[in-house]
Amino acid sequence: MSTAAIAALIVRYGLVMLFLPFSALDKILGFKSAVQQAQEVFKPRMLAALVLICGLGIEVIMSLGVVTGFADRLAALIMATYCAATAVLYKRFWTRGDFWAAGDSQGRALFWDFLKNFSLGAGFLLIVIGTNGSGLRPFLAHPFASSQPYATSPEHP
Repeated sequence: MSTAAIAALIVRYGLVMLFLPFSALDKILGFKSAVQQAQEVFKPRMLAALVLICGLGIEVIMSLGVVTGFADRLAALIMATYCAATAVLYKRFWTRGDFWAAGDSQGRALFWDFLKNFSLGAGFLLIVIGTNGSGLRPFLAHPFASSQPYATSPEHP
């Protein structure tokens, strides 16, 4: 494996490590607490549990797609959407009412988490659009294709 491929693997794992293993394990080991947290947004317990299981599936399956390169662009787009959705649903800094308060503020703490979610989502979007200037064209043409993150070019073995 080339140095560039190793670097790509490290960067990709850095993007997903929040989700796999940490957030996924937290959801599994603390399922009851995670359902209670989900009920802050999705009131019926069964709906909250279903949403949580869907989130767990996204975190595990899409993270594996990003790291392995299997349909990685689609997986990264789903992860970016997931980051944005969880920011809007769970990092509601605007509801706290203490954003402008002096000293520590729950609103400001949530605001930083909100921004971190969107920043992480933007990192995933780099996988979707690439960094070579090709934009969305390759993804739109073949949404299930791999970006071949670990392939070596003939001139750079």
